[in-house]
Amino acid sequence: MRWQAFLETVQERGAYPTPQEAERAARVVLALLGAHLVGKERSELAARLPETFALILLNPLQAAEPLTPERFLRATAAWVEGATEQTAAWDTSAVLSVVADACDEDLLHRVLLQLPPGYDVLFGRPVSG
Repeated sequence: MRWQAFLETVQERGAYPTPQEAERAARVVLALLGAHLVGKERSELAARLPETFALILLNPLQAAEPLTPERFLRATAAWVEGATEQTAAWDTSAVLSVVADACDEDLLHRVLLQLPPGYDVLFGRPVSG
């Protein structure tokens, strides 16, 4: 996916007034996500993103433990000045739904297997059952 298309889609889904706000959300969410993924899945996912975002995913913030979706949202809020858990949920879903669109179903399934339960909803792909 190209940089412009990625950012425009995040901006549209997040209803951000500027591309800079969409980029800020993407940088924070991908840095946190990268801390939770390892191995082939992280590399394959990065290969489907624009180079700048791929590097953020591959050089993530350090996580001491896997975060539940709720704690992921709190961590996102902590990294964005003036954010609340509600705005962090908005940021996260805007970015991760675009990431999910860049994946095929197999890769997305393998990514979700590395994450605690509940991330499927953040990616905009709730699993029934």
